[in-house]
Amino acid sequence: MIRRFPMFTGAAALASVLVVFPLVAAAGQDAALRTPHGHPDLQGVWNFSTATPMERPEDLAGQSTLTPEEAAAWEQRLAEQRAANESEREDAPLGARLGYSVRVWFEHGHSLSEQRTSLVIDPPDGRIPAVRPAVAARAELRGLLRGRHAHGPEDRGASERCLLGFNSGPPMTPSAYNNNVQLFQTADHVVILNEMVHNARIVPLDGRPHLPAHLRQWVGDSRASWDGDTLVIETRNFLGETSLRGSSANLHLVERFTRAGADTLIYEFTVNDPTSWAGPWTAQVRMNRTSEPLYEYACHEGNYSMASSLSGARAMEAREAAAGDDSP
Repeated sequence: MIRRFPMFTGAAALASVLVVFPLVAAAGQDAALRTPHGHPDLQGVWNFSTATPMERPEDLAGQSTLTPEEAAAWEQRLAEQRAANESEREDAPLGARLGYSVRVWFEHGHSLSEQRTSLVIDPPDGRIPAVRPAVAARAELRGLLRGRHAHGPEDRGASERCLLGFNSGPPMTPSAYNNNVQLFQTADHVVILNEMVHNARIVPLDGRPHLPAHLRQWVGDSRASWDGDTLVIETRNFLGETSLRGSSANLHLVERFTRAGADTLIYEFTVNDPTSWAGPWTAQVRMNRTSEPLYEYACHEGNYSMASSLSGARAMEAREAAAGDDSP
């Protein structure tokens, strides 16, 4: 299954503007929401699906939130679009329908997060800063590579090889499906287990330094600390092949997890990559507790699909050679 989805804050004076959700639990609940180590208890399975887009639509410039009536109309349009897409597939002639059922396989969020028009909260216009020219160059190169027949698994993207990608990040970004994450805590570690690609980040919380800059990893090198009642995770040392909307190996990521009630977690992330964007940007996602367990996501289990993809590439090469097409 191959899908690709669209991965420091501003001046302190803007801080009060950027806090969209209440970040402090009621005093009477405080003791129940803490671990034996005295830290806020963030553990559990959380769902971060939402109908709120990452960036604010241009026709809503200057409008950070919708009225209840506007939000209801937006959500109704999305529901009608989903129904129309599924109806079109179901009405197709026998044998003409290929792929998957949108209703069965997709779990887009059906409601807006706090009636907001974007997940991006900084810059205040709700838009990701302009990209650098290098981003377009990297995108063009990736497009050229995807257009060639793969000689081996290394020629395919990380998400196609089920190594990482989609919405698991880091950072975690809502997408079409598998918008769930499970958090575990000990006194000196936190574990972030994503449903997507079944990836687990084991993040030290004991003050150890980051790895040397030359040691790069698929999901970067993460270190956690507590800022009051907010868990802060700083990640650097990404591989260049790991890309958030065109980011480079210079990506610096700061994630913040804050309890906002017994069943609500606020996830905020700030990305900074001067070689990719004109400035840093911050997004905020509301996560809701779910009682459902986290099931294993095996991607294409046993890498069977990779073998099929590569054998298919060899068959296409043979057919093209027989036809006299010598393109790569």
